[in-house]
Amino acid sequence: MPLSDPPRATPSDPSPDGTAPAAAPPGQQVPGPHGPAGHVLDAPAWSALSGAHRHLAIGNELVLRYPEDVSPFVGVRDWDHPEVWEALMDVFGHDATVSVSHAEPELPAGWRTEFSLPGVQLVQTDALAPRPDEEAVELGAANSAEMQALVARTKPGPFLPRTHEMGRYVGIRRDGALIAMAGERLHPDGWTEISAVAVDEAHRRQGLASRLVLDVAFHIQQRGDRALLHAAAANTSAIAGYEKLGFALRRRLTFGAVRTP
Repeated sequence: MPLSDPPRATPSDPSPDGTAPAAAPPGQQVPGPHGPAGHVLDAPAWSALSGAHRHLAIGNELVLRYPEDVSPFVGVRDWDHPEVWEALMDVFGHDATVSVSHAEPELPAGWRTEFSLPGVQLVQTDALAPRPDEEAVELGAANSAEMQALVARTKPGPFLPRTHEMGRYVGIRRDGALIAMAGERLHPDGWTEISAVAVDEAHRRQGLASRLVLDVAFHIQQRGDRALLHAAAANTSAIAGYEKLGFALRRRLTFGAVRTP
């Protein structure tokens, strides 16, 4: 079915101090077909799959997903639409796992929660000083196996055989071995998510993660986008590191998945 209507995103959570979430840059407010306007970062998977990643999208006018070997993330145009659960069943079928990260929908009868993990969304501020890294090398399809191996050792989040197709990935090598990496994942309109930030345990506390984040952010900025990050709320050391680089909390959210009947 054609994607004829613009998305509607859910409202942002307030910051911990009670202030409103960061305002959208010009052009980033998304009109909602079934309610008030929302920000693209409230529904980044939908914005990416109906925009920059449309060539990877599988689904219908209400639900879009990535191929199974690219990413588990799912974009939903409007969780309040009366046909959204049927649209999810149409895309995933019975007894399937569906990512509901960035949303906490009320489940109909027969659906059940697979997992739920508190998280945070961070966005760049003017304090961020992106810069290219001379040691960073670009990674692609030929490097998929070693990228997955590094992710398996460090567990920064899901990284599948074709995740590298979502954007630019870079790494640092020592004696030929890939020991650190970072790259681009979701591409909501006007923004790019930095993800898969991973450093082998034997090479930590050398500033490699920060260097790669700044390199990825530099190339994001060169395209005219702004950088964002997601992290588990419990990963306070990583969050503190990102804040030191120049990222700030935009909203608290939930990473999760549900199972279809």
